[in-house]
Amino acid sequence: MLLCVTASHKTASFELLERLSRTPDDVASTLVDMTPCVQGAVVLATCNRFEAYVEMDEPVTAAGAIGVEAVIEAVEATTGVPAAEFDGAYTVHSGRRVAEHLFSVASGLESVVSGEGEIAGQVRRALKTARKDGTTSPELERLFQRASQAQRKVKNVTALGRAGRSLVRLALELADSRIADWSAQRVLLVGTGAYAAVTLATLRERGAVDISVYSPSGRAEVFAAKHGIRPITAAEYARTAAHSSLLITCTTATEPVLGPEHLQHPVGIAAVGCPVTPTGAGAHSQQLVVDLGMPRNVDPAVGALDGVALLDLETIRLHAPLEELQATDAARSVVREAADTFHVVGARQSVTPSVVALRTHIFTLLESEIARARARGDEDGRVEQALRHLSGVLLHTPTTRAHELAAAGRADEFAAALGTLYGIAPATDAAEQGPESSIA
Repeated sequence: MLLCVTASHKTASFELLERLSRTPDDVASTLVDMTPCVQGAVVLATCNRFEAYVEMDEPVTAAGAIGVEAVIEAVEATTGVPAAEFDGAYTVHSGRRVAEHLFSVASGLESVVSGEGEIAGQVRRALKTARKDGTTSPELERLFQRASQAQRKVKNVTALGRAGRSLVRLALELADSRIADWSAQRVLLVGTGAYAAVTLATLRERGAVDISVYSPSGRAEVFAAKHGIRPITAAEYARTAAHSSLLITCTTATEPVLGPEHLQHPVGIAAVGCPVTPTGAGAHSQQLVVDLGMPRNVDPAVGALDGVALLDLETIRLHAPLEELQATDAARSVVREAADTFHVVGARQSVTPSVVALRTHIFTLLESEIARARARGDEDGRVEQALRHLSGVLLHTPTTRAHELAAAGRADEFAAALGTLYGIAPATDAAEQGPESSIA
């Protein structure tokens, strides 16, 4: 059975995720070595998630519980994060839910910025690392290969790749009507996650140069050093916010990080909704606050302050093209379809040895009867043709039924019937099963 233990930005703190992602390379090998019923493991570790995908030996009693416990023990042994601290910060997927989850992750549906493309490469690298370390398994190979296939289909047939970033683009396009000279703006970016990086790049494309960053979680210095901007400390936050002409918040905080108390204006500014004077030397302008947080990062009371215009996600989404609004739903439909196909194909593969055993048995009898017909003078081959046609007809129904049983999770019933009726057993060698075509 397949199992996934996942801790992400939805379930765990970024501080915990950062600690988990520091030394993830040994988790899979430790997991495989310490637990005999673990047939393979692939670990996906990014700044926003830590996930262990495991294939368990199906006949093991309580395989799921054993697998989760093994993952936690391996994480504790390799990362130093105590099991007690990890408790409550993860969720578990098993069986057919694993494929849908990984396909969603690979497609960017579970990312902070919906549709972000970097995760697809990280999924591919996770499989590559598992291959190098010898911890993957045939089913995990198939799972991750199909995840990449699903991601490409989502990218090709939906607007998801543009949807997340379009929120930033749309926000700044709406801000364009209020800003004459981007290079004259004092910009404060609140947040250091994926949205922040996209926002920063978009600001620079528009010509903004005076940009500082504040992080409620204390990551401002690292983010600022990486991107060449100015970090703001907690002590400087309110003063910098009050002096900034454009504030953009994009954190994953569950409570507002910007409120009226942060915006004590040093100069007289026009009232909300009034025409904005272009910023520049000697000019006073309206202060613009853009809230990209979900849940909201800005106290709604900020929008009622004189001289402050608040642009939130609800307003931004009103200007989004319908195609992009529907992108997430379309992408999830593609993912569900791909996951269903993965499950059905896997189920059919599980019955393949039994089908092969039946066909081999019938074809052996067929060749014997054809040889007897030839010995009796079947010179025109009509008897042989009739026998081959009959064998095809006879095999059609049990083969179809085998796949139906497999899709319903009852492949063992077909194998048992073969043993009872014909006294034959399916081959266990994977090479005899006619492996599914692979996508590297």
